[in-house]
Amino acid sequence: MNLFSKTCLFLAILVISCSPDDKIKDSCIDESIIDELSYCIEIYQPVCGCDGVTYPNSCYAMTFNGITSYTNGTCN
Repeated sequence: MNLFSKTCLFLAILVISCSPDDKIKDSCIDESIIDELSYCIEIYQPVCGCDGVTYPNSCYAMTFNGITSYTNGTCN
């Protein structure tokens, strides 16, 4: 394997291992606000978390999953 091939392989691995989804998830989840002993009211008012997951309501998103931002409604 020549130097050019090794360089291309290295860059390909680097691009694959640094996916933008990981960075988004890291920046929008705060594990310190997760409280699995708490409870949420059972009302379905879906929110789309910054991680691209639809949660039953904002309480579930924040309390059980640590989501720091969301929009009202389901994710597309």
